Amino acid sequence: MFIEIIKFIVYSGLIVLISKFILVKTLRKLAESLNLKPKTVGDVAGYATSMPELLTICASSFNGLISASILNVLSSNVINLIQYLTAIFLNKNQKAFSNKAIKVDIILVLITIIIPIILIYLKIEVNISIVPMFIILYLLFKFLNNNVHKLYLQKEDEILEKQINEEGKWERNNKNKIIKYVTYLLFTGVLLFIVGEALGNTLENLCNQFGISQAIIGILLGFITSIPELITFFESQKHYKKQKYDEILGVVEATNNLLTSNILNLFAIQSIGIIIYCFIAV
Repeated sequence: MFIEIIKFIVYSGLIVLISKFILVKTLRKLAESLNLKPKTVGDVAGYATSMPELLTICASSFNGLISASILNVLSSNVINLIQYLTAIFLNKNQKAFSNKAIKVDIILVLITIIIPIILIYLKIEVNISIVPMFIILYLLFKFLNNNVHKLYLQKEDEILEKQINEEGKWERNNKNKIIKYVTYLLFTGVLLFIVGEALGNTLENLCNQFGISQAIIGILLGFITSIPELITFFESQKHYKKQKYDEILGVVEATNNLLTSNILNLFAIQSIGIIIYCFIAV
């Protein structure tokens, strides 16, 4: 059992390290090379930081541990919110919560936590019938997110775009940089797949051979896979302060990172896990 626990710690740590030092940083550089808006950069970071959840939930579902995957989503989403609020308060950006777009996004984040709690509390059977509802909710959340930002953050986007154009940040060699970053991402994806496969085998051993409950495994995975989000929440706010831009832009990026990560975890990645469990694992 001791060896399996060591493997669990090592593989989980590798996923976090790869996500932190390669995946997240490369995606940020790619986004900045394309001069994307803070909202879009946050979305990209959300997709990046959800990669560990994708791997662990797919591994859990493939090995028949569907309960662990649901708890993984719930714990990840709760921890993401706690980390986000911690980053906001430590950076003293609470005033950004007065913006209506940020308020709506936080409400949507809370819903991504309430839904899995309801599923667990009511002991609703997780099956393929839930997937269409999750897909509809994912599209609805993205629609609301996009439109509230157009309504309540358009002025900030225009100011930032003007500043970037005046500073001439678009470089001639950006095309080569973009190709390089995409190559790094593909390589990183292969690494994460290999480590995720090993972690899945370790999870199966811990659960089936040593009697460790799916609840404990799910919560541990939720904590481990949420560490990359903590990093990006702080880095996004520091980035805009360092560049002397409007501080709300860092909050916008962090908030979209949080929302994108949470809705991906619950609606997209969990749906993939359900499909794997229903058609492959069982």
